[in-house]
Amino acid sequence: MNTKNQKGFTLIELMIVVAIIGILAAIALPAYQTYTQKSKFTEVVMATTAFKTAFEVSAQTGEFGAIGDADAGTNGLPPEINVANGRVASVTIEDGVITATGTAEVGGLTYILTPNGITPPISWSKEAAGNVGTCVAAGVC
Repeated sequence: MNTKNQKGFTLIELMIVVAIIGILAAIALPAYQTYTQKSKFTEVVMATTAFKTAFEVSAQTGEFGAIGDADAGTNGLPPEINVANGRVASVTIEDGVITATGTAEVGGLTYILTPNGITPPISWSKEAAGNVGTCVAAGVC
């Protein structure tokens, strides 16, 4: 009786493993790239925090007669940011609508927040009619 102990893998088994790894990589790479862009874009989202807080405090203390009074640098709101810093190119607030723009590193996408008014409690929407940032379509905010 001639028995032979098989050691190692056959060529077809190795090719199957390589094919499976290739398929998984083809699926995982685009998801990973979106994930990294989302994580970088959070810096742009966080840059709006000071404007949101100032707007809410000003609204609560009666600084605004109407939503049109909520502009950058007035009525207790911070001045606009127009010098690129990190991944944030600019942040401004006009008529209560906060617009933050990212640098080229995050695709130059915009993040727009619209308040529901000047009467507390104030809620913010990133998909209000006519005010939708480009980050929504890209799926990073």
